[in-house]
Amino acid sequence: MTEDRRRGGFWRDNSLTLAFGGAFLVTLAFQAVAGHAEFNEQLTVDGLQPLGFADYLTSSDFAVDVTENWQSEFLQFFLYIFGTVWLVQRGSPESKEVHKTGPESDQEQRMGDHARTDSPRWAGTKDWRQNLYSRSLGIVMGALFILSWLAQSITGTAAYNGQQLRQLQDPVSWVGYLGTPDFWNRTLQNWQSELLAVAAMVVLSIYLRQRGSPESKPVGAPHTSTGIEG
Repeated sequence: MTEDRRRGGFWRDNSLTLAFGGAFLVTLAFQAVAGHAEFNEQLTVDGLQPLGFADYLTSSDFAVDVTENWQSEFLQFFLYIFGTVWLVQRGSPESKEVHKTGPESDQEQRMGDHARTDSPRWAGTKDWRQNLYSRSLGIVMGALFILSWLAQSITGTAAYNGQQLRQLQDPVSWVGYLGTPDFWNRTLQNWQSELLAVAAMVVLSIYLRQRGSPESKPVGAPHTSTGIEG
């Protein structure tokens, strides 16, 4: 074990995942507290008994608020992963070089006969395993989007019907809920914000810098440099 690795250890080597994973749990906890308070305020206005915190955490109202954000995040990454295979932006480190559009050659991707000794095992195969592994990131992101979208639609149906019953109105089916303004308002307000954030990052990173970040070009790199990280 090298001296550099001994100094860093597990916490340094995984600090990015741990920091964002911890921040996710903290913000999820605060969301639960704030959502519980808001939900009980609405129940009080409707003349109903407040709901306990544990009951709120297992309710469809909390689940739909969480999953509607998850599905938009996974959609963002799914579209970006596949979109950047063919689409480029000159001058952005978020884009690959302009002349490298497409899936690239086996040599560039270190696949098949060009796989190295430290390459993932399936990268060196020449059958369905290579085809699957070479698209595995996009496939998993797409699957996570579909699953979280499905979870949002199911929990959203339950939450919507709960509101319908409190207002003495008829509940709707899952298919019926998919055609309601409530579903599409929840969905599209998240989609548009995620797509705007990606577009802003792509364009702003052409002209602006953040020293030391792999999401930025080197501070002294020209604005026209494409696919170069700091």
